[in-house]
Amino acid sequence: MTQPSHKALVPFVSVANMMRLIHHIGIETMMRDLAAYIEEDFRRWDRFDKTPRVASHSDVGVIELMPTSDGEAYGFKYVNGHPGNTREGLQTVTAFGLLADVHTGYPVLLTEMTILTAIRTAAMSALAARYLAPGDARVMAMIGNGAQSEFQCLAFHALCGVGTVRLYDTDPAATAKTARNLAETALSVVPCTSPEQAIEGAQIITTCTADKQYATILTDNMIGAGVHINAIGGDCPGKTELAPAILHRADIFVEYPEQTRIEGEIQQLPPDHPVTELWQVIAGQAQGRRDARQITLFDSVGFAIEDFSALRYIRDRIAGTDMFEPLDMLADPDDPRDLFGMVRRAAGQGAPRASV
Repeated sequence: MTQPSHKALVPFVSVANMMRLIHHIGIETMMRDLAAYIEEDFRRWDRFDKTPRVASHSDVGVIELMPTSDGEAYGFKYVNGHPGNTREGLQTVTAFGLLADVHTGYPVLLTEMTILTAIRTAAMSALAARYLAPGDARVMAMIGNGAQSEFQCLAFHALCGVGTVRLYDTDPAATAKTARNLAETALSVVPCTSPEQAIEGAQIITTCTADKQYATILTDNMIGAGVHINAIGGDCPGKTELAPAILHRADIFVEYPEQTRIEGEIQQLPPDHPVTELWQVIAGQAQGRRDARQITLFDSVGFAIEDFSALRYIRDRIAGTDMFEPLDMLADPDDPRDLFGMVRRAAGQGAPRASV
């Protein structure tokens, strides 16, 4: 039986190898590194193909594809969002992604992205806060203590210097889980019994809830001057977390308006309501935080360029390591015009492979 040629093999990062990579690098170092990749790509925003994600909605959730290209590499992520999954012991969000060479169309990386998306989302949140949050912010309220919460807390510690996190969830068990997971970190963790208690003294407020519905996690009277809101739970049509009055008082920053106006908090506003694209702030073309009393809102829904950055990062970090498996993924016949002959000659060999 002939073996696959090197051109047929695609590096595959499994869940096990992703976890090995995280422990090898260190999760906070990985978040800082990944934020740097995102920042680099946001500075070259104009080079990317940009389109709202392709979504297939159902009564129980959504399945989405998130593609983009910078002209040299092409990447996409498959991701779902099914809030009811936790009742059956399943993840709300799962994902995988692929990076390919534009010049040949050949994939160069296939990777799990359930864990990677959690790290990427947290790194993106903290990167935005570096431009938008008060410079002396050291306390964050984390409202919604599901699978993303620990990653958010650690990213804000790593990138923004947050030292205290105040936790709240409608499910006390979720808060207890998050507090337990963060107990041995450098963070001071304060479990709270209400969102009002959680935001006491917080200069940054992160909302990350999962229910697929219009919701009011933060009411207008809860938000005072000078805070930064990191709203990451509202990420599809009909799913929001903030009272509309907050939006009218805040300066709103988004990833890609054409997508955020469909999926984000600003779906509650007229389509011409002014927003600022975060890439413009990062590139120095627009202002972020202006003064100490300004309310800033990062209306984050996640965008394909961030996942592209994450795929680039993983491709670079696994080079020269054993933290991937060569996946026999591409048919590669000796004669590229003779795919059928390759299949025919495989009879009795046990595997339809070309010679090395």
